[in-house]
Amino acid sequence: MVSKSEQTGSPTVERRLPDWFKVKAPGGESFLEIRKKIKGASLNTVCEEAACPNIGECWDRGTATFMILGDTCTRACSYCNVKTGWPGTTDPAEPIRVASTVKQMELSYAVITSVDRDDLPDYGSGIFSETISQVRRTTPDCKIEVLIPDFEGELESLERVVNAGPHVLNHNIETTRRVFKKVRPRGNYDLSLELLKRVKEINPFMPSKSGMMVGLGETKAEILETMQDLRDVGTDLLTIGQYLRPSKRHHPIIRFYRPEEFKELELAGLEMGFKHVASGPLVRSSYHADDQHNAAIDKILDSANTQTKS
Repeated sequence: MVSKSEQTGSPTVERRLPDWFKVKAPGGESFLEIRKKIKGASLNTVCEEAACPNIGECWDRGTATFMILGDTCTRACSYCNVKTGWPGTTDPAEPIRVASTVKQMELSYAVITSVDRDDLPDYGSGIFSETISQVRRTTPDCKIEVLIPDFEGELESLERVVNAGPHVLNHNIETTRRVFKKVRPRGNYDLSLELLKRVKEINPFMPSKSGMMVGLGETKAEILETMQDLRDVGTDLLTIGQYLRPSKRHHPIIRFYRPEEFKELELAGLEMGFKHVASGPLVRSSYHADDQHNAAIDKILDSANTQTKS
C-alpha cells in the first residue's frame, strides 16, 4: 500500500542518517597527496566545495573533479553548499593550472565543472573550452568529462564547449519538474532538457549525461517521469543519488531512499534505454565517471556499426 506521504511527496522530514551512509573518513596517502597538489595550484574542487561523501574513495583512487571559474556561484540553489555572490573576475591562467595538475596526477579521466557564472557574457564557456584544449594538449590520453551549467540557454556558449571536444557532456537536471522551482529558483526544467537535446544535435556521437538527487520531496512516479524526459532528449548516462543536507540552512531531507529502491531505479533506467545508470545512496554525478564513459562509447559504437551494416 502506498502511504499518503508517498502520494504527495511531502512526508515527515528525516534527519538521522541511516546505517548505509557510513563512509570511511578521508585521509589516505593518495588523498593527502592530491589535496596538496590541488592547493598548490590554487584550484578548487567540487569534491570539497560540495562536501561530497565520496571524497575519500575518489581521491584515494587518484581521481578528482575540478571546479573552474572560481568558488562563488551567481545562483543560490537551496541544496548546494557552494557559496553564492557576484564573483566578477576570471583567471585566464586557470586552464593551464588545471592541465598541469591533471598531468602531474597522471589522470586517465578528468571531470571539469564550474559554478554558475551568469555575470559573464559567455557564462564562462570560453574558460571551459580553453581548459579542455589545454588538458588535451598536455595529457592527450586523458578522457575529459565536463559538467556544465545551463548557460541560460545560450546556444553559442554550448556549441563552444561541445566543439572543444570533451569526451562526455554532463548537465544535471537535479530533481523532478514539480520540485524543481522550489530548489532551483533561477533554473528552468525545460531549458535543461533543451540543452541536453541540443548536445546531440551538435554532436550525435558525444555521450550526454545527467544526474538527479532524491529525497527532496518528489514521488517515485515523478522520478520515473523525469528519467523518461531525459531519455526522450537522447540522454545516454544517468546518475541518481540521495540528497544530503549540507547544513541547517539548506533544504531539509524529506526522506531517505533505501538501497533496494536505488536498485529498482537503476533497472528502470536501463529498461528505458540509458546506456549506463549509476544509482545508489552515495552516488554523485562524477562517481566512477570513467566506467560510465566506457559503457556509453561501447554501446554508441555498437549502434553505429549496426546502422552501417543495415
